[in-house]
Amino acid sequence: MFSLAVRPSFSTPAAIFKMIFMANLTLVYGLRLLPEGEVTEICDATLKLATGHEAHVTMHLIEGSREEIEAQLKRSLDAFFDFYPEI
Repeated sequence: MFSLAVRPSFSTPAAIFKMIFMANLTLVYGLRLLPEGEVTEICDATLKLATGHEAHVTMHLIEGSREEIEAQLKRSLDAFFDFYPEI
């Protein structure tokens, strides 16, 4: 099984500051199941923001049985929110 740690990225400290004080948040994610070994490359997804700027979402790969994928996905989601203990 191969997995990448979830790691948020922001372009500026102001973006981090803004997120800490937001009342509501938006979580962007996508899921797709394919046969193991089918994926040859993963690229970041690009988001268009209301400000006219772009942001990028790192795509992640988890391989294994259904149970292994579910367990790793839950651990990754928990780890993502560990980056933001203030929310």
